[in-house]
Amino acid sequence: MRHLLQGLAANPALPPAFVARLVAFAVGEGAEEGGWVDSALSDRADLSREQALALAAHRGILAVGPVRRGVLRADDIDPRALPDAALALLDEGLGLPHWPALLVTDTDSDRRRKLAFCPGLPPEVAALLAADHQLDVVSGLALYGTPDPATAALLAAHPHAEVRLMTALNENEAVPPALLSALLTGEGLPPASECSVCEKDPELRWWQPYVRSGAACDGSHRSTVQDTRQAALANPSTPADDVARFAGDPSMLLRERVAARAGLPQRVYAELARDPMPGVLWALAGNPGTGEAVIRELAGVRDPEVLSRLIRHPRLPLDLLAGPVGRARAGREPLPRIAAATEAEVDRLAASAEAGVRALVARRRDLPPAVRDALAADPDAKVVKAVASHPGLGEDRLRAMAARHGVAVLAQVAANPDAPGALLEELVRHDPPVLGVLRAVARHPNATGPALLGCLADVRARRHAAAHPALPARELPRLLDDPDWQVVEAAAAHPALPLAVMRDSMP
Repeated sequence: MRHLLQGLAANPALPPAFVARLVAFAVGEGAEEGGWVDSALSDRADLSREQALALAAHRGILAVGPVRRGVLRADDIDPRALPDAALALLDEGLGLPHWPALLVTDTDSDRRRKLAFCPGLPPEVAALLAADHQLDVVSGLALYGTPDPATAALLAAHPHAEVRLMTALNENEAVPPALLSALLTGEGLPPASECSVCEKDPELRWWQPYVRSGAACDGSHRSTVQDTRQAALANPSTPADDVARFAGDPSMLLRERVAARAGLPQRVYAELARDPMPGVLWALAGNPGTGEAVIRELAGVRDPEVLSRLIRHPRLPLDLLAGPVGRARAGREPLPRIAAATEAEVDRLAASAEAGVRALVARRRDLPPAVRDALAADPDAKVVKAVASHPGLGEDRLRAMAARHGVAVLAQVAANPDAPGALLEELVRHDPPVLGVLRAVARHPNATGPALLGCLADVRARRHAAAHPALPARELPRLLDDPDWQVVEAAAAHPALPLAVMRDSMP
């Protein structure tokens, strides 16, 4: 029932009377079992102001969509009557300037914590949150907030070590570099008086069950201090010179953070390339700041994870693709270095004697036509598979590729944006069925009704076919009883769903 109603709530063809019925259901008798019906309703373009206000009163976050679309204005929201809606709008940068000062005194600490997450808080409000008696409010400001420099200084010097850790982890990079240096080295900050392990305040002991595994404290809050150093080393705003000082630290965890940090001198990376710990080498291999000499040294490390990260390195020397690096696990996306290759480099890669190298360059979707066509005619199936979904190949080449390599390339041929409906119908009828074909055709804008009917046999393909505009409307009612909830939602949201079926599905 939930997924059927959620799909109906998102259906653009739902009549206004049915929209009103679903709104009443979502905020009334169906508030408990209605699931996310209210969320789908709040995204509707035809929502009235009164309906939008009713949804916002039900769940504050539901005010965001209507405000963005102009159905509601921020002036329509009273922060005292609808504090959760006001908080949701502030979090999206859509609130009014005077709201934070009203909400910072809310007796609900969960609301104060949400306020701490909001961007652009006035300094006086941020200072009050930094002094809040609830640790989760202060920690929320330190981790998710955008504190001004003065407030950031209060957080970095907070007596509780957990707040200092969250400050070093700040996700908005709002902490000044000098404070991050202080958190990294401890220089210039008073010692913390407690941490989540040695908690003394009875009101804050609720935090202890959530202490990280293995945390310990001998009076120096050493686990949290170590975590704070790791966080500061990983923070891109921490000065590079201070980060480099830890390249030889006894802690592998700290060296690993240094190895992952871009912008350090190459001599630091060269030192780390000789580190005996795999984790350090993995981080170094994935660091876009390492230069050619370090990359070549790491290429000699027969560690699959090192090689897998190197092959995706944006500065990888292309000649390394002919060796062990080129045979590493590379994922499906075009490699950054190949994506940035010049026309001359592309020509050389496409003419490589190594089929694996040709397959890697074939992933690019902006190849010159001559290169693309040559790769489409390659004798190696993995090369053809990589180029098969490239636009511009044309129906004749697609058919030739499918005939020459068969099942190995059919799914990629079906995913080609230029594949015509007739070809898609033929691919769907392949015996035995190729699941990759069914799933590609179900998403394809050129898919015809007959092709989509052939996709309904596979549940993953059926999820997309149920939403496809070319699916015959007669199929939609039975899909509402599908055992897969995603199929039900897609079918219920289909604008071709018969009106009588919509009516019979109303709560």
